Amino acid sequence: MARGEEPAELLFKNARLVNVLSGEIHKANIAVADGRVVGVGDYEAEKVIDLAGAYLAPSFIDGHFHVESSMLTMPEFARAVVPHGTGAVVIDPHEYANVLGLDGIRYVLESSKNLPLDFFIMLPSCVPATHLETAGARLTADDLALMIADERVAGVAELMNYPGVYLGQESELAKIRAGKGKAIDGHAPGLKGKNLNAYVLAGVRSDHESTELDEAEQKLRLGMHLLLREGSTERNLATLAPLITTHNSMNCSFATDDKLAGDLVSEGHIDHCVRKAIKLGMPPITAIQIATINVARHYRLRNFGAIAPRFWADFVVFDDLKKLVVRQTYKKGLLVAENGKYLGTSPEIVPQPRSTMNLRYQAANFEVKAQKTGKIKVIEIVPEQIVTKQVLVSPKVVAGKIVADTARDILKLVVVERHRATGNVGVGFVRGFKLKYGAIGSTVAHDAHNVVVAGTNDADIKRAIVELEKMRGGLVAVAHGKVKAALALPIAGLVSDQPLAEVIRCMDALNAAAAKMGSDLEAPFMTLSFLSLSPIPELKLTDQGLIDAVHLQKTTLYA
Repeated sequence: MARGEEPAELLFKNARLVNVLSGEIHKANIAVADGRVVGVGDYEAEKVIDLAGAYLAPSFIDGHFHVESSMLTMPEFARAVVPHGTGAVVIDPHEYANVLGLDGIRYVLESSKNLPLDFFIMLPSCVPATHLETAGARLTADDLALMIADERVAGVAELMNYPGVYLGQESELAKIRAGKGKAIDGHAPGLKGKNLNAYVLAGVRSDHESTELDEAEQKLRLGMHLLLREGSTERNLATLAPLITTHNSMNCSFATDDKLAGDLVSEGHIDHCVRKAIKLGMPPITAIQIATINVARHYRLRNFGAIAPRFWADFVVFDDLKKLVVRQTYKKGLLVAENGKYLGTSPEIVPQPRSTMNLRYQAANFEVKAQKTGKIKVIEIVPEQIVTKQVLVSPKVVAGKIVADTARDILKLVVVERHRATGNVGVGFVRGFKLKYGAIGSTVAHDAHNVVVAGTNDADIKRAIVELEKMRGGLVAVAHGKVKAALALPIAGLVSDQPLAEVIRCMDALNAAAAKMGSDLEAPFMTLSFLSLSPIPELKLTDQGLIDAVHLQKTTLYA
């Protein structure tokens, strides 16, 4: 067929080919057979699709994503992103693994089969993320070695214990060795200088945590592949875009990391990253290379990311190079989405994993006795970032106990261990939600995914926890002892078993309830989910208490 001696199955005719290999756009006809590109040029074909001058580009690839953050099953996630031109996703099932261990990874592999979207797995390297939280499982280098040879496994996921790596801890270096020549992802917020040199020397090859230009520049200069992150709350693209040129862009990819279902549908997925990059001044061909071939080359995804003989016929069709609204998505030559409508079929349902809600606590655990003098450490939310600040404030004291102070936007924050019924309860305070009454709670709480609740009073905090336990995990907004909105997440306490539209409806109701209670955050529940993320500076709260996330050690409430 490539020689033209037999007709191809399909011919995409009169295309303006976005050629990410040669860095140009040119007129072309693309011949396809058996789901692959077999030739570029004039061919006979059994079926001709006349694109009439529309742009034809490779499908987009997300370089780093936690699919659990969408709270969708794999089929429903595909329904959300395929109409936006996504053809493949490199995922880190870190959340599933922290709750369910290897069984969680196996569940992901099984439930992502037979979809018009390819999933490549990075094996979670930090389960638990640190010793400062209680997760549902523990994975060692030996565990990773059991699965690294799977053809759908692209490597070892983000090395979140970056101090452990640059200090040469054997447990972390062993995880890198377990990668056996596959990709090794990094996670090193704020890391610079000689410690960064040591991190790179150990074998880490990428990073998606850069939030400042000079930090990203140092990582790029040391040969790290820079993942430009643009998620629901972690929006770093505008900050980092000025660093990217046509000379260094081959070392960059786009990543969403964490993005809610509603944002995936309304704003877009990697297509949104491309549009935003172009709007920020990036040449369109460069932005599309970052969204396609760069990702495929970094993660060694064979036959993905370009349109040329041997590559999979994974295409997007669009009419305007700068606005880039995906008209059609093709997977291995088959039309799987058109004009925003998903055309793929749903595979057989994979049985849900076991229940993961095992709580033991008392309401008295939420009380905080006051000292006679001194200021307390409060977690301050940084909008659109997962980093937080530590601020010192004088506490509000009632009847000898420290309580929430809505006048100063200081809420009580509670974390309850949910995996092993240890009875661990962490209590702290947070500023930035602006709730005037009620509480919001979640079992999505990175990375150990214990129960996390922020509220104005203990009664509503307890009510939220009771409801989360009843739902086998989920998100909830409570006010005056009543549930105002909820989304059940019975799959590992992380993912809904409901269709895409229902998940979006429930999330809209939850956000509306939080807004009515006073919050002005765009994504209050995702913001809540990151307040337990102990490897991310500055101050966090886990089931083991208040955490100094700069020095990775426990700290006290009082300064």
